[in-house]
Amino acid sequence: MIRFEDVSVRYDVAPEPTVRGVDLTVEEGELMLLVGPSGVGKSTLLGAVNGLVPHFTGGTLHGRVTVAGRDTRSHKPRELADVVGSVGQDPLAHFVTDTVEDELAYAMESLGLAPEVMRRRVEETLDLLGLAELRDRPLATLSGGQQQRVAIGSVLTPHPRVLVLDEPTSALDPAAAEEVLAVLQRLVHDLGTTVLLAEHRLERVVQYADRVALLAAPGAELVTGPPAEVMAVSPVRPPVVALGALAGWDPLPLTVRDARRRAAGLRERLAEVPVPPPGGAAPAGAPGDLAAPRRERRRGLLRGLLGSGRQQHPEPAADEPYARVSGLAVRRGRVEALREVSLSVAAGETVALMGRNGAGKSTLLGSLVGMVEPFSGTVRVGGLTPHRTRPQELIGHVGLVPQDPRDLLSADTVAAECAAADADAAAGPGTCRALVARLLPGIDDATHPRDLSEGQRLTLALSIVLTSRPPLILLDEPTRGLDYAAKARLVDVLRDLVAEGHAVVLATHDVELAAELAHRVVILAEGEPVADGPTADVVRSSPSFAPQVTKIMAPQPWLTVSQVERALGTAPDAIGGPGRAPGQDSADPGPEEQR
Repeated sequence: MIRFEDVSVRYDVAPEPTVRGVDLTVEEGELMLLVGPSGVGKSTLLGAVNGLVPHFTGGTLHGRVTVAGRDTRSHKPRELADVVGSVGQDPLAHFVTDTVEDELAYAMESLGLAPEVMRRRVEETLDLLGLAELRDRPLATLSGGQQQRVAIGSVLTPHPRVLVLDEPTSALDPAAAEEVLAVLQRLVHDLGTTVLLAEHRLERVVQYADRVALLAAPGAELVTGPPAEVMAVSPVRPPVVALGALAGWDPLPLTVRDARRRAAGLRERLAEVPVPPPGGAAPAGAPGDLAAPRRERRRGLLRGLLGSGRQQHPEPAADEPYARVSGLAVRRGRVEALREVSLSVAAGETVALMGRNGAGKSTLLGSLVGMVEPFSGTVRVGGLTPHRTRPQELIGHVGLVPQDPRDLLSADTVAAECAAADADAAAGPGTCRALVARLLPGIDDATHPRDLSEGQRLTLALSIVLTSRPPLILLDEPTRGLDYAAKARLVDVLRDLVAEGHAVVLATHDVELAAELAHRVVILAEGEPVADGPTADVVRSSPSFAPQVTKIMAPQPWLTVSQVERALGTAPDAIGGPGRAPGQDSADPGPEEQR
């Protein structure tokens, strides 16, 4: 159905091809998962299927790509629209109408389908993706995850033979992601639809793939094979695979169910081992606040990277939270986005906001940065009322990285964006660029921000905000488009900032990120907090928001692979004696008794 023959793509300003010598065939009715680190060319390969590369993006395509027998070099995207449905990383870029129902019908209208057929398919799609209650809503009023579901629905209604999806679950809550993946499974198995998708949240999708195609580095040879075999050599792995590799299981498990069946020995070995705190566990002392001696020891960790800057941000009183929300209610037209929300965030604390799409997470962040005016209640940040404070003054207290990083990008090159950020923050030259290099190495100074992948754009926007070192840092879906290595680097930077006394509030559907980084988790439902407590307590009690390691190791209280790794490395007597390798299961001793 899809065939790549010695395909290479090189953009005009790039010194080397983005992808090189790709040979790949995706059969009819196959679900192929495309994986690899951020910026290796996954989106470029997907764009070559629907003709956007090179007809829209520019650059030069060598080789041949055919879809259902049509050569994409001679067929432009509009000539492939009846065969290929595609959704990119930015759903807003796909919308051409104003409301949900109109958007679902638009592609069918363009193809000239009969009105009765259109009506039936719209209703089917509304039900499939849980959008029925949103049918009359303006697209501009939807959350990012709701927009993502509408974008996916808009390409399902014409019933294409091929679906090309770029990060389809990145903005979806766990339940909505499962619904979308269940729909894709039904299309593949019942209708023979061919699906090629790229995704960084491998814990959600790898078990559904028939085959995996791995791009390990820019220009690297494409590796294809069964999911377990490719994951064994992949630089990007979901937690269930990483845990299996740590435990020495062969073949590697792809699902929580498979891992649980094989984890009895691991659970037995760790039964008496104290659980190390997760990376984001609150330090001893007052919840969410760093003990003063530790803060002083770590203060300056980022000085060499961020510089001291010339902006002096006020320190909050030791016994006062840096941000406090009391009885907050927010209305958007007839929709009550938030109701009776109370929340405090202390210096040196990381809080994760979680909940279904449309629960009010982004609205709450918007209220903390002054973008949203309360209907009732109060919001205070650093002693200021955000919506009544001039932006020039507020920027010294709080910084927001929004879901769409392009809102913060206006220059023509990465270097120009970084130089402007240094000037705006009164930071030393090169401060922002050093952050970009630390978070995501390999981004060229001359690259235009629009030519970056979604994850790379997010990294650039995050670096711009962090350059000013605001005491309160707000992040809205900060891991969209980031691979596991990039996410780990982001976690390290944020931990260093928190250790220095900054406060972080992040709205996320990434349960693995929350388990690794957050001190507290607040779950919102229909604008109201329904849970607020230490991360371990909240996520372990929720099937939807529990990380993979928690599900595998239950009832033991483990959250992350790094916790298990630290336990295996520091307590040899408790895991089978000094003669047992950390990756060896006690039920399957190896031939070596000494190391």
